[in-house]
Amino acid sequence: MIRDSLFLTAYCLLIFMLSAQSTLPTPLKFPHQDKLIHATAYAIMAWLAWHAFSHHIKSHLSLAAISIVFVSMYGITDEFHQSFVAGRNADILDWLADTIGGVCMVLTIYYWQLRRSFKAQ
Repeated sequence: MIRDSLFLTAYCLLIFMLSAQSTLPTPLKFPHQDKLIHATAYAIMAWLAWHAFSHHIKSHLSLAAISIVFVSMYGITDEFHQSFVAGRNADILDWLADTIGGVCMVLTIYYWQLRRSFKAQ
């Protein structure tokens, strides 16, 4: 229970520290690669959020909603934070990629949870 919350907190701190860097090295070079990186990073955050919050929220639908809201709100605060970092800027499309990544992961987990409950019946 505490372990899952610590993982989520540590991951949020990692995102915060990376966002405080004026530049980040990226190994790939294709258009809009940063959106894919954002979506992937926030999909991981959504997975961690689901597991951290699952100890307190038993309804899968509520858990999905809370996890998505958490990821999306963290994405907004991350973009706001970046607006104060030299060489970085706040980008609504980055926030949208964050939210989409979180939604995709939460929908995947939600689907697997539903599938698992139907198999158990």
